[in-house]
Amino acid sequence: MTVTTDMCSPYGFTRRPTEETATLSWSDGRWTIAGRPLAVPLEAADVAPLRPLRGLRVRWPAEPAAEAFGPVARLAAAGVPLTCEDPPGWVREADPVLARLAAAWTPEADDGGPESVADLRREEHSVRLRRHALRAAGVGTNLAPVTVVMATRRPHYVGDALRQLARQRGVDLEVVVALHGFAAERIRQAVEEFPRPITVIEAEPDAPLGTVLNRAAARASTGIVAKWDDDDWYGPEHLADLLLAMAYSGAELVGTAPEFFYLQPLHATIRRVDYGSEMWADHVAGGTILLGRELFEEVGGFGPVNRGEDAHLLRAVEAAGGRVYRTHGLGYVLRRSVSADHTWNLPLAHFLRVAANQWRGFRPSVILEAP
Repeated sequence: MTVTTDMCSPYGFTRRPTEETATLSWSDGRWTIAGRPLAVPLEAADVAPLRPLRGLRVRWPAEPAAEAFGPVARLAAAGVPLTCEDPPGWVREADPVLARLAAAWTPEADDGGPESVADLRREEHSVRLRRHALRAAGVGTNLAPVTVVMATRRPHYVGDALRQLARQRGVDLEVVVALHGFAAERIRQAVEEFPRPITVIEAEPDAPLGTVLNRAAARASTGIVAKWDDDDWYGPEHLADLLLAMAYSGAELVGTAPEFFYLQPLHATIRRVDYGSEMWADHVAGGTILLGRELFEEVGGFGPVNRGEDAHLLRAVEAAGGRVYRTHGLGYVLRRSVSADHTWNLPLAHFLRVAANQWRGFRPSVILEAP
């Protein structure tokens, strides 16, 4: 499968670089890396050999050059980590955001330790670059409105969930909350304070979770449906990032990699990187699924079960010929408490075993923009 847009995209981004930072130099009217000319126009195939690099150090021409800026903007759209010293004035005028981002990041080697964040900071930098450069090129702008569906058995989580939805930026949304076994009066204040369109429905406590979610989705008035879990944490550009990924990948269903987990009983945060990101996949974090409503209805929605309703939907989409794309998971943290609180039964020790990073306390990526 290939990315459908002709714009360079983050597809194939490498989280753990195996080569050091290279220099991108302007000479004789063209960009070169280690003496090799950079292809013009830059295509996805030209970006692939750059993925192992920790980054590219851009040495801008001192004077404006008509053909110099475009290739660097395409590298940024591809999420290639760019760095530079104080850029010349013409670059700051051409794109002040890109100039500021590149000048603000310094490549650092990751020591491989469980608390090292160098590779994480590199990826956060890549996410900021790609967001800006893709949108500047017209990719992921004028985003379609989204219906967010959330089923909950826990009224005490609803207020926080709605506050996170209220701070979503760059996208119009409506919310349908399905109360799984309790009355709407218990969340009345949280609903009244929510500043966007919201619908609340009630479902009987013994209804399967997937069935409850499908009932919520049936109330959607937009063409896109997104799932939201009541107890997890989402960054303010979570939905916008998913829609951006849908735009540059052409996928029918998108979601994030399940990377960050807050292990509540241990008061610890872990990051796993065994699920790659910016790739075609058959699995995404269930609380981040986003797809077109027409396809959702065509395949029958979530599985009418209490466990595995997300996996059922993913399999149904693939069986119908739909493609699944997994983008970065830096703006999402899954809460894990005790097994009885979840529709899965993996022990906390499992997450410690698969962790690439481990920190004491709640330590999300800065992309989450945690209050």
